[in-house]
Amino acid sequence: MIGYRFSQFVPPQDGGDPFERLLKVFMELLTHTSGDVSEALNWMNQLDRQYGLTDNEYGMGDFIEDLKKNGYIEDDQEASGSFQITAKSEQTIRQRSLEEIFGKLKRSGRGNHRSHNVGFGDEPLSELKGFEFGDSVENIAFTESFRNAQINHGIDDFQLTENDLSVREKEHRTSVSTVLMIDISHSMILYGEDRITPAKKVAMALSELILRKYPKDTLDIIVFGNDAWQIQIKDLPYLQVGPYHTNTVAGLELAMDILRRRKTTNKQIFMITDGKPTCIREGARYYKNSYGLDRKILNKTLNLGAQCRRLKIPITTFMIARDNWLVEFVQEFTRVNNGRAFYTSLQGLGEYIFEDFIRNRKKRVR
Repeated sequence: MIGYRFSQFVPPQDGGDPFERLLKVFMELLTHTSGDVSEALNWMNQLDRQYGLTDNEYGMGDFIEDLKKNGYIEDDQEASGSFQITAKSEQTIRQRSLEEIFGKLKRSGRGNHRSHNVGFGDEPLSELKGFEFGDSVENIAFTESFRNAQINHGIDDFQLTENDLSVREKEHRTSVSTVLMIDISHSMILYGEDRITPAKKVAMALSELILRKYPKDTLDIIVFGNDAWQIQIKDLPYLQVGPYHTNTVAGLELAMDILRRRKTTNKQIFMITDGKPTCIREGARYYKNSYGLDRKILNKTLNLGAQCRRLKIPITTFMIARDNWLVEFVQEFTRVNNGRAFYTSLQGLGEYIFEDFIRNRKKRVR
């Protein structure tokens, strides 16, 4: 008998593949430990003792061997007896972050961002219009054009004129350059609240989204503390908070410098932070003030926000703290830049950024 026979699926009683179950926990712990395999495995052993993650058939030692065999970890050449994660693990962490944060995203083909305008582009639509001077010949819908000619002139005196031609509309496609700024000042782990891990997850999910769905876009990621510097996407799992103040000026200057080199028309900055600017650099020294809003620091920050506005670079600020003086700073900064601001909890951070990212790409900046 040729064909397929379907039957009711009965899930396994043991909860599925033990390696896959443990891998989910391991990947989550790697994000929290900034890619420290030894610390993540120590945590897993503690969880195993407390909650019984393994059994007599499949132990933690088997899991470690499978991690090596499947290419998720490898021996650390610099530290004997230790492991480090591989590029496969880095990509898996980004993928799982995307699934966790943007899980409702409908699967679609690779492409660029849609615009409400129609005209020249690379995505054909169902709509037709009459031929106009300047329309590309390759966009002519010949089947519909021949049908128009038959209707207008008949079979016996068949002719195809300019008035018979129909052209298929195409959507505009835009490419967007985005800089994601992540605050790694000490306040991101202050008061016992882990704010850096959700920020890392959002950055990894956003980078994976762009790599998959918007391959013509660019995403640059920078971190800022006392100074600002650019990191690669592969470095995101290892990102840690430092004993830094918040030099928002340095972050904005670097973001503007990066976007200045990008040839795309559409540019934007996303900034994830939990605090007010408390530091600027003056030559070889740092000017710092952690108490309240220092006008000297604030004015330099606002000046850069205004400069970005003149360059048509909107800044969207995602504030993951709601102290009154922080809200005051963000409101003034947003007004000067003519950008947007979201005051969000850690749980809703990914959804806010996703919605704003997609909405921005439905606009066409002229």
